[in-house]
Amino acid sequence: MIRLILVFSFLLLFLILGLPVLFFLWIWEKKNKAAADLASLRIVQWAFKVILFLSGTKITVIGEEKIPKNRAVLYIANHQSYFDILVTYSRCPGLTGYISKDFFKKIPILSIWMKRLHCLFLNRADTKEGLKTILKGIDLIRHGISVCIFPEGTRNEHPQELLPFKDGSFKLSSKTGCPIVPIAITNSCSIFENHLPFIKKAPVILQYGEPILPEELDDEEKKHLGDHTKHIIEQMLAENEQFLKTP
Repeated sequence: MIRLILVFSFLLLFLILGLPVLFFLWIWEKKNKAAADLASLRIVQWAFKVILFLSGTKITVIGEEKIPKNRAVLYIANHQSYFDILVTYSRCPGLTGYISKDFFKKIPILSIWMKRLHCLFLNRADTKEGLKTILKGIDLIRHGISVCIFPEGTRNEHPQELLPFKDGSFKLSSKTGCPIVPIAITNSCSIFENHLPFIKKAPVILQYGEPILPEELDDEEKKHLGDHTKHIIEQMLAENEQFLKTP
């Protein structure tokens, strides 16, 4: 219970005390948008790292050096916890927008930060709006901003078996030619979801796979890009589950 109180108290303070920071970033953006965007990224990454520290999360990072540093990428990750966003975003080397549920657009202050960080809001019930979101994501990548998607579409309560990947997610790569960076997140559900409403200390493995370049795949792999990426992530998850079980 103490960890839960600490995490939510810090989050509340950050959102309240962050209001003048948002105003300053808004002013700064008019003079130097690139610098303001980078400052927003680093501020939120710092906040996420504090929350992970308060929650007692110990992250083992594997393969981070594989992330291309000189171009935008499409991050594709499995999804089992609300903490997946904190775990992955705190490690992003450059500007990265997440595609999230449009529910978060209704949350005061938080939605402002998300917009500052180039996050996009997806209405899964509206196909037309969903297509617009994908097109906005393509535009972000073409302007050098990476995008992260959890293509299962929702948190998976059975992390040992991934849900089908939504094919629309991969248009951001096929239409731009950007690399796909597969991400396997292991055991993040042990932080919070496995024992609601408590937050508990837990080890988490964050592994980055080799970047996938669509133009280098054969025709069959291009046709089933989602399944190809899903298989790679499943292999990493299987390896890391065994690693966690090793005494």
